[in-house]
Amino acid sequence: MPLPFLINPLAAIPIFRQIATGLSVAIGRGTYAAGDLLPSVRQMAEELGVNPNTVHKAIQTLEQEGLVEAERGRGMVVLSGTRPQARASGDEVVLGHLSEAALVAQSAGMSDERFNQLVVRARRAAAQREGASS
Repeated sequence: MPLPFLINPLAAIPIFRQIATGLSVAIGRGTYAAGDLLPSVRQMAEELGVNPNTVHKAIQTLEQEGLVEAERGRGMVVLSGTRPQARASGDEVVLGHLSEAALVAQSAGMSDERFNQLVVRARRAAAQREGASS
């Protein structure tokens, strides 16, 4: 199964953080449920085209956040009861991006109504991209 997220190498957010966020959001959505194994570091690194150390750092971040743990002989397992925590983490990431966009809109003198229209357009465009990549 392909990874349920993409990374943007041009973004200001470090790639390991993008990977950790992508995995966390996938846990929050239930793509990876409690007891599920995450893809291996090697698999993720190959699919994303990044260094395995970058993926390892992302996995360590998820371990520190209490979302996954290493299970000897199996790999990284999603812990039970972590979906609400992961969902809240995803909400915070989206809120951070929207806050930055709102600041840009405000400095451009954009009305709230126009900003909200653009948010809807952005969601539609993202849904189209997601549908095209499936």
